[in-house]
Amino acid sequence: GGQILRVSTALSCLLGLPVRVRRIRAGRSQPGLRPQHLSGLEIVRDLCEGKLEGGEIGSTEITFTPGKIKGGTHIADTKTAGSVCLLMQVAMPCVLFAASPSELHFKGGTNAEMAPQIDYTVMVFKPIVEKFNFTFNCDIKKRGYYPQGGGEVVVQMSPVKELSPINLTERGTVTKIYGRAFVAGALPIKLAKDMSAAAVRCIRKEIRDLYINIQPVREPDDQAFGTGSGIIIVAETSTGCLLAGSSLGKRGKNSDKVGIEAAEILLKNLKHGGAVDDSLQDQLIIFMALAKGVSRVKSGPITLHTQTAIHFAEQLTKAKFTVTKSEEEDPSKDTYIIECQGMGMINSNL
Repeated sequence: GGQILRVSTALSCLLGLPVRVRRIRAGRSQPGLRPQHLSGLEIVRDLCEGKLEGGEIGSTEITFTPGKIKGGTHIADTKTAGSVCLLMQVAMPCVLFAASPSELHFKGGTNAEMAPQIDYTVMVFKPIVEKFNFTFNCDIKKRGYYPQGGGEVVVQMSPVKELSPINLTERGTVTKIYGRAFVAGALPIKLAKDMSAAAVRCIRKEIRDLYINIQPVREPDDQAFGTGSGIIIVAETSTGCLLAGSSLGKRGKNSDKVGIEAAEILLKNLKHGGAVDDSLQDQLIIFMALAKGVSRVKSGPITLHTQTAIHFAEQLTKAKFTVTKSEEEDPSKDTYIIECQGMGMINSNL
């Protein structure tokens, strides 16, 4: 699916290796490239002045031939509610190894189904991924929701010489829980308050003595396009780990249910005992593969997305991954150690 495309085209661009992906989304109700997949391929093509064959909606086979990665300003527009966060995932590793700083304008859905929400990207992904020893700036110009999108996010990033490995193996204890429940467009703030209150009640059943601050907000009209609602809740631990649960509202879905869904995902992520949550797991793989040295991450059960990312990262780079069941004192914990001897990618432009 989309994830195979993201991992393989980003690595293709970085390593200067042509790739061919066949049977794209075979067996799905709508096989072939969707608009958001195509935008992802197009931004990588533009970033590295590459050639893309088979780049049209519905295409089930693409061939991508990379050129040289360049910085500068680039625009990627899904023209739909396709996720800007998924576009960011494919572009970011590439521009780290560009010759000059980049400014990337992503247009589409900021809070979309089947993808991380932009709030997750800013609140969880950003602070953790920056442990690889780079920084980026992420400015949410406008939020956009399903079905029409219309959001815009601007990411600024400077290239690095190489990435440092990470060690995220100590979960620590939960020290605070915070988040935001939002409504935008035609929806009343009461929905955000209901989502927040339901989430807090749900967490309270498991975690009694911690202050929980989930702010209900109404997105300003000039900063949101369309109508949408949702919630993200983050738990921060004593060792600086960040784990989250999130959920989106949709027509006919009770707002209490949205809040409870996010709370349950967060609690599930806290229960397995990993130092990263299930959404972050697969997003770290490409950076671990590129870094110089050994990275170690303690996670909950390995997701299919992570298995896929590891498989393609190993095939395309010289990185070596091992996944072992973690020996826990507490038998109720289901944790794994993902270890990677990174390839030590060097930015030859710098």
